[in-house]
Amino acid sequence: MLLEENIIVRDVYEIERMLGEGAFAEVYRVKHKFLGKKQALKIIKLPGLTLKDIEEILDEAVILSRISHPNVISVFDAGTVSINDGLYGFFTMEYIAGGNLETFWRYHSGNFISLNDTIDIIRQVCRGLSVAHSENPPIIHRDIKPQNIMIGYDSLGLRVVISDFGLARRVNPLTLIASAKGTRGFKPPEFLLNLDSCAGDVWAIGTTLYLMLTDRLPYPAARDMDILDGSCWNKPLIPPSSYNIRVNEALDAIVFRSLALNPENRYPNAMVMLEDLMKYKSPENEPGIGKKEDTDKTKSAIGSALRLREISIKEKLSEALKLSKQANKLTEAADLLEEVLNQSPDLREKYENKLILWRHGVAM
Repeated sequence: MLLEENIIVRDVYEIERMLGEGAFAEVYRVKHKFLGKKQALKIIKLPGLTLKDIEEILDEAVILSRISHPNVISVFDAGTVSINDGLYGFFTMEYIAGGNLETFWRYHSGNFISLNDTIDIIRQVCRGLSVAHSENPPIIHRDIKPQNIMIGYDSLGLRVVISDFGLARRVNPLTLIASAKGTRGFKPPEFLLNLDSCAGDVWAIGTTLYLMLTDRLPYPAARDMDILDGSCWNKPLIPPSSYNIRVNEALDAIVFRSLALNPENRYPNAMVMLEDLMKYKSPENEPGIGKKEDTDKTKSAIGSALRLREISIKEKLSEALKLSKQANKLTEAADLLEEVLNQSPDLREKYENKLILWRHGVAM
């Protein structure tokens, strides 16, 4: 860890705890010394960088500062910090207490995420990406996956936020493509040609939608080395309705178009996919006939399960309710309850309205 708990960065950000790390960066939950608000601080952990190098790496913060939308994570500050005589770049962004879609999905152990929630989440992902795709030239994310989709709550209910634009790039305005990077299991076939585009982001959205509907990846072998010869895409795509009793032909059609092997047959961007998703009406309350609901209790489609329950749900819930009785602790109580609801979906019906009121600043 580059940063220790309780130290203060730039005389402003008090480090509370590490949230996670990747190959190039660490992310911490911090408290703003003067405003008291929780934020997430992302620090680039590559040593020996020059100031020019850091400015180039902080492109992610620049891109995010230009994409202002409720479904895209907000950036507040960016700069450099000296640690052990080394210079490191960092930026701060909004903190989403509930965690990411991977965690949200895994906590539905033995059950699919409800169809209403699934469609709502994917619609919000498309709304956020639509802003990036509508830029001139378009900005493509290149790494849409459950780990980069944050799940929180606001005054309207479930809120989805796209994060980690670290691989985002503007496409060539003439070809509308860019060089491909990202996570193998969520990349389209043209990935083999080192090409990416808005349609490549759509493939990743479709893969995420398929995972939520079926607890499976559409092309599981795409995670393995045989992606290099393209054989993983030779088998026909199994409709989500074959696994999930609630999926109908209309939703199957949306999934199939988002996962068309030829990008010319795919939704060209998130805006067009969103149009079909907005027309779609969930038949969740209709009984399924002659279909099998086949969920994977282990949720192993994208790797082994995480260590999920650090503190018992009961303890977190009790602490949240206790904090809510103090007016100046209501935001902290809401953050804690947000974690609880994402970790224990069966409690949402009872406590979601309370959480929404707390986000409005109303304690009850």
